Parts: sequence; C-alpha cells; structure tokens
Amino acid sequence: MTGRLLFLGHRIPYPPEKGEKIRAWHILDHLAESWDVELGCLVDDPADLDHLGALKARCSAVEWRAVNRRTQGRRAVTALRPGLPLTLGWFHEPGLSAWARGGLEAGRYGAVFVYSSAMAPYAMGPAPRGPAPRRVLDMVDVDSEKWRAYAKGAGLPMGPVWAREARTLLSFERRAAAAFDLTLFVSQAERDRFVELAPEAAPRADWLENGVDLGRFDPSIPQARPFGPAPAIVFTGTMDYRPNVEAVAWFAQEVMPILRRRDPAPEFHIVGANPAPAVAALAALPGVNVTGRVPDVRPYLAHADVAVAPLRIARGIQNKVLEAMSMARPVVASPQAHEGVRARAGQDLLVADGAEETAARVAEVLDGAHPGLGAAARAAVLGTYPWSVTLSRLDAMMGSGLRAAAE
Repeated sequence: MTGRLLFLGHRIPYPPEKGEKIRAWHILDHLAESWDVELGCLVDDPADLDHLGALKARCSAVEWRAVNRRTQGRRAVTALRPGLPLTLGWFHEPGLSAWARGGLEAGRYGAVFVYSSAMAPYAMGPAPRGPAPRRVLDMVDVDSEKWRAYAKGAGLPMGPVWAREARTLLSFERRAAAAFDLTLFVSQAERDRFVELAPEAAPRADWLENGVDLGRFDPSIPQARPFGPAPAIVFTGTMDYRPNVEAVAWFAQEVMPILRRRDPAPEFHIVGANPAPAVAALAALPGVNVTGRVPDVRPYLAHADVAVAPLRIARGIQNKVLEAMSMARPVVASPQAHEGVRARAGQDLLVADGAEETAARVAEVLDGAHPGLGAAARAAVLGTYPWSVTLSRLDAMMGSGLRAAAE
C-alpha cells in the first residue's frame, strides 16, 4: 500500500470556473493535503492548458489527453455497441486509459477517486498486483435521469436517442456502483433517487455536498459595475450546456416581456462562456445582453439587483445559486434549481414556477419587498456551505490514514 492516490476526471479540474470543475478542483485540492495525487484527465478546451502549472504544483503527476468534441462524438457513434451508452464512447481515450490501467495493475495506488461515471471504466480493469486500492466513484448526479428528462416529451429524431441513453447509462451506473467501494452523490436527495433506481447500491452509496468559496465570493470585496444604470437581472453559467440554454431562452422569451413593462425596464444579463447559437440569438431581444466569457463573474453578481436560476432541468446542487447567495444577492430560483440546496424558500431565496409567478417574484425584489433577502442568503451559505464543512467527511470516506501507515 502506498500513499499515492489516482484522481481521474472527465475534464481538467482547473480553473474552477464552472460547476463540474469547481467540485472536482476542491475535492482534488483537499485530497492533496493527505495524499500524493496523480491526476489523469481529458482536455476539450485548449485554453485550459494554460492552467496546467497550477495542477502540477498541487499534484505529484499530471497526465492529460486532448480530445476534440466533434471527433469524440463521431467516435462514440461509430464505436457504439449494443447495450452501452454513447457517454462511455465519448469519454474513452485509449492513451489515458492505458496510462491509468498501467498504474493500477502495477499497484501504484493506495486509493482511487474517479470523478464522473463516464470515467468509471478507466478504473474497472484487471485486479492490481498486491492489495487492491480503495476505489471511490463520485457520480455527482444521476446522469441517466438527466437524459430521461431530455427524452420526456421529445419527438423524433432525438427522443428515442435520449431515451436509449437514459436506459443504457442507468444500467452502466448500476454496474459501476457495484464495482466501487463507495459511490458518492452531490446531495442526499440525489443519492436517494439513485438507490430507488438501484436498491442493491444502498449499502455503498453516500453523498458529499458542494461548497462555495466564501472568501472569493465575498460581497465586501469592491467590484466595478459591469453594466449600465438599468435594474440588472443576472444569470451565470456555461452557456452551451443544454439546461442553461433552455433556462435563459425561457426567461428571455417568456418572463422578460412581462418585466419590460416596468418603469424603469430591467435588463437581463446572460453571463457565461461558449454561448450556443440559441443563446447568442437572444441578444436581439429588447433588454437582453449576452456577455460570452468574462474574466470574473463576481462583478456581475455583486451589482445584480436579482440573480435568477430558472432551470427546468436540474440535478443536485446548483453552484450558480450558492455563489449568488454567497454574494448576498436576492435569488429567484425554479423549484428544480432549489432542490438540493439547503435554503429556506421565502426566507433565504425565493422559489417561483411559471412565467407569471417568476416575473412577480423578480418584480417584488426590484420593488424592495424583500430587503433582508440578500443578507439571509449570505448567512445561509456561511453556516452550511464552506468547503471545509462540506468536505469534512471525505477523509474518512477515502481512508486517508492509509498514507501515514504506509510511510
């Protein structure tokens, strides 16, 4: 048994600027306090390579492979095998798989942490020489449920494709959970949903909540106002992610026409990298601004009159909600975005469903009807979501004492 830990991620976990990277980075950073971490990951954005130095400073080794989104998509389709989800083909990279398999078979690691079910096959190979490492899989969300939601009500041609992905991915998620010592989810609700679908996984399923960097998302840090004098409604997120695309399109097209009747009329700022064509097109609507990638989302949150999270499809804990709350901003969230966040509806944030109700709650905030909402939001995350608190259970889950024993 050694003090080395293999960390496998489906995307490079730095910089921590989007949901999946935020969680992956903070977990990796925490584990590096107790283990010599060897990181293996995929890189689908060349800009991320500029940040390899930060990872190499924290890890004893970094093995990465560049992948092209279109190439991986074609590979997934052409290599499709009966009963297997497209997800596995998309995230399969032969070189990275061989590197991980070589280290595992040689018995290099005392523990393995796999981030995302898509990477589980990299650690499900032959048994190593010597004692087996403790293997923990962080599924984060029940991804098969996301595909099931996509398929619901969808027509041809994609409805059957998404339904197949939901079915085959759930089958694989169950096999992966059986192969690992422990499977983690981002919330108890997400864990419980998986156990409903896979009751045999109950004894080895747990949850580890997301946190928020309270020192970084601190409302006392001065930020320059990034937009004009009109009341500002802000949405933050990666803007080629389908749930985000659908959320902002719905808000811009259904809610903003109601709010634009106000005087002064508010503006809706869609803040995030890689706007999909459907998002970029929203900038043609009155009062809608699409920023694209910004160097820092904090100024947009700091000067938001209200932050919105109108997601129709959402799993687990939404970082955009935690970050806005940490910045002491009033938040109006859909029931789906609120699910998983331990915050009191009506006291720490507002929850609204449907265009009329969402517009009404936003209007109340703009009219000053909830003067203590931002402060209550900040207080809620201060008590519940510091990373030091949410990750406090991780060491026991990983068996970090193995390193000290080995040394």
